[in-house]
Order: sequence, then C-alpha cells, then structure tokens
Amino acid sequence: MSTEETPAPRSLAEALRARDDASLAALLRSRPDLITPVPTDLTQLATRAGTRASVVRALERLDRFTLQTAQALAVAPDPAAYEDLLALLAGDAADPAVAAALPRALTVLREQALVWGGTDRLRLVRTARELLSPSPQHPSPTGLGPTVAEATAGMSPGRIQEIVTAAGLTSTHDSVSAVASLTALFTDRKRMAALLDSTSPDSVDVLRRLVWGPPYGQVTAEPAAHLRLLLDRGLLLPTAPGTVVLPREVALHLREGRAHRTTEPLPPGVEPAATHRPQVVDNAAAGQAYTALATVEELLKEWDEGGPAVLRAGGLSVRDLKRTAVALDLSEPVAAFWVELAYAAGLLASDGEADERYAATPAYDEWLELPAATRWARLAEAWLTATRTAGVIGGRDTKDRTLSALGPGLDRSAAPEVRHRVLILLAALPEGTSPTVESVLARLHWERPTRGPQQERDGGDEDLRTRLARWTLSEAESLGVTGRGALSAQGRALLGLPAAPSKAPEPTGPGDKLPVHHHRHPAPEPLTAPEQATASATAARLLAPLLPEPLDHVLLQADLTAVAPGPLKRPLAEMLDVLADVESKGGATVYRFTPGSVRRALDAGRSASDLHDFLTAHSRTPVPQPLAYLIDDVARRHGHLRIGAASAYVRCDDDAVLSEILADKRSANLRLRRLAPTVLAAQTDPASLLDGLRAMGFAPAAESAEGDVLITRAHAHRTPPRTAPDPVPDGPPAPDGTLLSAAIRAIRAGDLASTAPRKPTETPASNGDLPRTSSAETLATMQAAVMTGEAVWIGYVNAEGSASQRVIAPIRVEGGFVTAYDHTADEVRTYPLHRVTGVAELADDQP
Repeated sequence: MSTEETPAPRSLAEALRARDDASLAALLRSRPDLITPVPTDLTQLATRAGTRASVVRALERLDRFTLQTAQALAVAPDPAAYEDLLALLAGDAADPAVAAALPRALTVLREQALVWGGTDRLRLVRTARELLSPSPQHPSPTGLGPTVAEATAGMSPGRIQEIVTAAGLTSTHDSVSAVASLTALFTDRKRMAALLDSTSPDSVDVLRRLVWGPPYGQVTAEPAAHLRLLLDRGLLLPTAPGTVVLPREVALHLREGRAHRTTEPLPPGVEPAATHRPQVVDNAAAGQAYTALATVEELLKEWDEGGPAVLRAGGLSVRDLKRTAVALDLSEPVAAFWVELAYAAGLLASDGEADERYAATPAYDEWLELPAATRWARLAEAWLTATRTAGVIGGRDTKDRTLSALGPGLDRSAAPEVRHRVLILLAALPEGTSPTVESVLARLHWERPTRGPQQERDGGDEDLRTRLARWTLSEAESLGVTGRGALSAQGRALLGLPAAPSKAPEPTGPGDKLPVHHHRHPAPEPLTAPEQATASATAARLLAPLLPEPLDHVLLQADLTAVAPGPLKRPLAEMLDVLADVESKGGATVYRFTPGSVRRALDAGRSASDLHDFLTAHSRTPVPQPLAYLIDDVARRHGHLRIGAASAYVRCDDDAVLSEILADKRSANLRLRRLAPTVLAAQTDPASLLDGLRAMGFAPAAESAEGDVLITRAHAHRTPPRTAPDPVPDGPPAPDGTLLSAAIRAIRAGDLASTAPRKPTETPASNGDLPRTSSAETLATMQAAVMTGEAVWIGYVNAEGSASQRVIAPIRVEGGFVTAYDHTADEVRTYPLHRVTGVAELADDQP
C-alpha cells in the first residue's frame, strides 16, 4: 500500500480539480453566477470565482460569523494555519462556542470557493483578501491596521534601527531582520506586557483609544512626550506627515488576541412577544383574509369603469393615490400596498388606450368567480413572490425622481427572499407564538450583515433588508398570512411546511419563557412553481372553513336603508351595488336607496316590477312602503324624456314638460331650442345633456338611433388581456439538477482536454495553442487510434470559425469524416477531417 500523501493544491484551480462532483454542484448551486455561461474548464471556473463582482456577491450572502471568519483570514498571515485563525476569532479566552462553530464556517467558505488550501495553509482568494484587508482608503471591518512590516515598508533603515533600540532590542545589520525582531516582540505576550508596563499610563490610554479602530490618528510636528514615547518604541508608526497608525500586532495584544470586538458564532434567538391559542390565531388571520378580499374588490369596483389616468412617466399620480385612499378609507401607504398587490396578481393594468387609464383586467372577472379561499390564495401567492415593493413608494430613485404607485423603479429583487425568510422564522416558533420585531430584525441582520449597493441607496437609517422585514410583518398581518403576529395554519401551508404539532408547549408560570431557537437550522428553500401551486391549494383548503358563509338576504329598513349582516352572495351583492349606495361598512354593511341609485338600476335594464320582486325575494323583512314608493316614483318618470344624437335632442310626448325645461334658467348652458312641440335640440353632446337634465331633477333615458332605450351596463370597462408583472430575479436563477449535471460533465471534459498530458511531437504545440499536423499525419494518427482504441487530443475549428480543443476516442474514419466518442461533449460525434487542425497522442498514463 502506498503511503504517499496527496500534494497540497498550489492554486484555487487545483483545489477545484480535487473536488468530487457533489462538491462542485454545491459550489455552482450557492454561486449560480459562476455557471452563466458554463465555464469551459476548471481553470476558467476558478478565474470566474475570483472576479470582483462574483466575490462581492458571495460575501454579501454570508452570515455574520462566516463573514467574521473571512475577515479574520484577511488579517491573518497568508497562508494561515487553522490554529492561528481560531486564535484570532476565539481570543486568549478560547471561547468554546467559537471553536465549535469555526469548522462549519470554514466549510461554507470552502464550498463557495472563497477559501482553499489545507488546514495548515488556509488561503483566502486574492480578491476577497483585497476587499477585506485594511488600508487607509478602506479600513478593515475588524478595525485593525497594517502589520509592522507593512507600516515600516517606506521607512529609512536608520529610523527602524532607532525604534528597535528604543524598544529594548539589539540593533541588527539590516532592516528585514530589525522588522522581524520588532514583530517578534509585539507578538510575544509576556515581553509585550512588560513593554507596556514600562510605558506611561497616558501613552497606554492613547493606544486603547485606537485599539478597536479606526487605527489611524493625527499628531503635530512636535508631539507631546507621551506620544513621542509611543513613536520612539514603534507602538505607533507614521504613515504620512501628521498621521500615525497602531500596528496590527500591538492592537491584537491589547485586544487579547481577538480580531473582532464581539465575535458572534451563534445567531440571536427569535424572542416570543405573546402566545395565543392556535384557533385564535387562525380565526384572526381568516378575518384579515376576508377584509383583504373585500378591500381588493372595492378598489377594483372603484376603477371598474375606468380608473385614474396613467402618468406620462408611468404610474399613479399622488392626487389619484390620495383619492383612492379616501375611497377605501385607508392611509395612503396602505392603499398603495393594495393597489400594488392587485397589479402583482394581474387583476388591474393600464388599458393601453390613447388616453391611457388603469382598469380591471379580464382576469379579474375570472378571479371573482373563484371561491373566496382560492381568491385569497391567489393574492397571497402573488405577494409572496412579487419583487415590486409598495413600501418604497414616495421615496426617490437614483435620478432623484419620486417613486409612484404602479410606476417603474419599485422592484427590489431581495423582497421575495426576505419575505420567505421572515415567515420561516415565524414558523420555527411554537404554534400561536408571535415574535418581537426587534429579535426578528436582529436575526436577519446576523444572517446577512453585509449591505449591497441597492441597500445603501435605499437604506437611510435602516438598510433595505431591515425595512423589507418590517413591511413583511405588517403586510402579512393585513393579508391574513399571520394573525395577531403569529403564523397561521394557512400561512404555514402557503410556505409548503407541514402542519404544526397539535399541542404547542405553553409557559407554566408568569416568569417562564417559551423555548428560543438559537441554533441555525437549514431553512426550507422557496418552492418551485408547481410546488407553490400545490401549497396554495392546501392553504385555501385550510382557510375555507374559517371564512364566513355568504348570505342570500338583507334586512330592509323604513329609512330607505338595507343592512347586510355579513358577506353577501355574489349575484345579490352585485345587484345591490347597482340599486343602492354603500353608506357604511364594518361587521355589517349598510346600503342606502336614493333616486339616483334606483335610476341607475333602471338604466341597467331593470323594470320597477323586477326591483320589487328582487327586494321581496332577498329581504328577511317586508319591503318598507317608502322604498316601494321611491321605486315607483323614479320608474314613472324614467324614460319620459328621450335623448339622442342630433348633436343631441330631447323628445317627450308631453310638450308641457319641454316648456318647463326651456323656462328653467339652469338649462341655459345646454343651449336648447324647440324643433317641434315634442322635440328640443341641443348644441351639446348626449352625455352632457343627459347629466344636465338629471342635475335639474328630471329622469331622462338615452335612446339609440332606432329610438330604442339604451341599457347602460355597469362595470363594462376592461383592459385587453394582460399578464401579471414578472418578478425581477436577484441575480441568476439557481440551477436545477439537470443543468448542474450537464454543466459539471462539460467542465470536467473541457478540463480533461486542456490538461491531459500529450506525447511529444516534432512540432509541439505551445501551451494553449491547437495541435498542428499535416493532413496525412492527421489521417494516419486517427486510423491508428481506431485500431488501438486509444483517445487522442485534437484541435477543431467549427463552421463559425470558433477553435476548441477536444479529447476524442476515434471509432471509424471514412469518407473524409471521423466518428468518435467526444470526451469533451460526453457523446458520439462526427467531425470533418478538413476542420481538424492537428492531432496528438495522449501520454501513456491517460485514459
């Protein structure tokens, strides 16, 4: 048995080459930008993994402790031993929690190709080290400054010898050994402690003010004695005129070996705020879900016949948003949320006309026909996956333009991930338990402490993820995903999670606390589209029994009102919306009958007898006499006047009525004149004439060119078919298993083609060049490979002129073509021999 050990990798590419397929798949899954497009070989994969954009993206997705580990590696010697890294994170106290968490953090960094090398030679990729290492322009997140060697790089040899002597060390013959001697002193705890004991307290106070960063300070040309002492002994080193820095070795001694003031190996727990019975939570959430459906329906009812105009730059004007908020009796931010949710669900859009306005889409009519629980699931699913974020409305974009509802610039690609993560944290609590907001925010900040460019732009006092989390908690409650702050059963099902245990642990006394989840468990990934559809159906099934049953009756009252003691069945609700005006809402809805509302029903084609029959059939109380008189009185006058297009005309069999209209001063702006005893002509359009006469107290009806009464259908305006807006992805999508397998095969094959040893030839190809052989040599080598079954290395130029290297095993050579198993493509292919630039045999130890 051979005892030879595997040699340590000399580069990231070699480290990746030593990985198995499962490890490469984990890398590509965690950093999907590396697979777009698929790298040609492992060297290219390593190069791409070290680019600045990719490394920044990977660092932004590390949790706090894993990021602290990378930061500690950036200030450790390069390469660093595992023990040195542990000492930087755990300090002299050797925190056992840090020791227990460090292997996991290193595993994550290795998996994401941010760290490579054995435990005795850990290396941070060069780009990450550049991003995290301290410099005057970019201070290290650890607050540490440069090492003694880095700080003295431009110092004169004489000055270095003076510092060594003042520190009590023996002078040397060269600067390199002098710096090494000074470094050894500052890293020796006992000798360093003795040196500081011999330093004045004022001098030590100066060091302690710089110890946690920033490590730079200002001094005058003639520093005070206690500062001069520090400069003489090298405890402070000059970096520029008037600027000094605390060397890293001195700071680490004063920090007791710790790279960070506070090392956080464990995530903070999500603390419970209150606990309720699960049934209370589910019922409260169901009530909110019902209110959500009613709010969306009321919004679209307001816009059914053509809503607000679309701004030239897109979106809803501030005035129109304010009007919508007043109509819904909500604050403007809340109204903006419902408007955006309806848009995200594909229920409203712009109509695309010349005078572009917002209106309901045909999908809204289909949505209305669904059961209430299914309608809620559609809204909740759209909210969960939408990247448009209502919370940023009213803010400013990068060009300092105001962000408007339904306008551009509202997409925040992190929103779905934050919503999902917040709900998962709620699901981890005992059933019926609501969390404190601050503990949720603290947990999320531990999981993603780094702020990206979009977060910096939107941040203000809080970064974008924190604001998204706050909005998520509020929106989930409004939508009915949570109830009283706790995740409901339907909310849990919406995430695709199994039902919670039937009995959750409860506090046994006023001083007892519920268990808090401190350890980080792998969070369920967001669902695929088919999985989400199944989860939404399950959520709807759980919600359905909790929603109130629609009623088929109202209570008519003598004051011309009707009371709906609960939600109404759709045909009844739609008819009442036409026949009466909503006066108040709440647990019960109050409708009021007016001459205008009754006329509206008559305009829609109903007769007086239809209205009487309708009220009789759907009222639990007798139809009050005042209401019956109101209907009959409006119906008697309805259509007595007829309006058509001349520009417009009015005709009536009773010429006295027309005379009354002409005599009324309010008709002056209609510019009427009598054409015949029963006909008046107007110099205005029929719609304006209709409205004007109604304002005067008449009840005219519009008629067609044939003289028939026009029936006005309510809620007729719809946009053309529209699709819901697509979410803006947060970077490249995570690859599925099929793509990963194919990509890894292609990368392996390309790596084989680029690294396989070749037998020497008379005209060897230089590194990276295609092999070059004559046509006769190419044909002879191919025929020999067919007979021996060996693989060969070829250069190939395709029809587009793109050159590549391939490793093939020839099977047949005939008719100017070679048929071979292509190791690079992992399949049998046929190549024209005239496109093969050359061929070379592989070394004997290659397959």
